[in-house]
Amino acid sequence: MRIEINDKSVEINEQGYLDNFNNWDEDVANELAKRDDIRLYVDHWELIWYFRDYYKINLTHPSMHIMVTTLGKKGGRHFHDQKTYEKHIYRLFPTDPVHELCKLAGLPMPQPDD
Repeated sequence: MRIEINDKSVEINEQGYLDNFNNWDEDVANELAKRDDIRLYVDHWELIWYFRDYYKINLTHPSMHIMVTTLGKKGGRHFHDQKTYEKHIYRLFPTDPVHELCKLAGLPMPQPDD
């Protein structure tokens, strides 16, 4: 399926994931978020960029455990423990943070064993 974003045609699959990682930009992420009824704020963008950077280095997305243990430590006073940070992530992406972040970051859809 093709969607038009600012005079740019982008191919997505039936679930809304990009077919090509290189077609991603912030406008694409904003459009995909809008389609999923998500308003993106700074905390959302930090996670989206983290997912893109992690994927470029590892050729896979981070797990929820990796994300929480890595980023939860950077939260300073705001996040005293990893559980608190995990709850914060679920407030940002209530349904399924890893799947939603992969979609918004232009990554392939996670497979069931991911």
